[in-house]
Amino acid sequence: MGFFSRKKTSKTVAKDRLKLVLIHDRVNCSTDVLEMMRADILQTISKYMDFDEGELELKVGSTRSDTSGNVVPALYANIPITNIKKPKG
Repeated sequence: MGFFSRKKTSKTVAKDRLKLVLIHDRVNCSTDVLEMMRADILQTISKYMDFDEGELELKVGSTRSDTSGNVVPALYANIPITNIKKPKG
């Protein structure tokens, strides 16, 4: 079963692409890199827990740095966890 096997509507795909373009503008990072980061994050998290991908939110915003006081980009994740997996071994 593929990680992104859920079929998305064209509206959802367009909305996701628009979000990526807006994120790209904020952090000066290509949408390809952001999509690869998203896939890597989801793949890693799925090793340890099950989550509702339909309700998952990844956003890039800004925050003030604790060390420099400058405004810096920040990655925010809202990941609705449905089950924590038991460690193997």
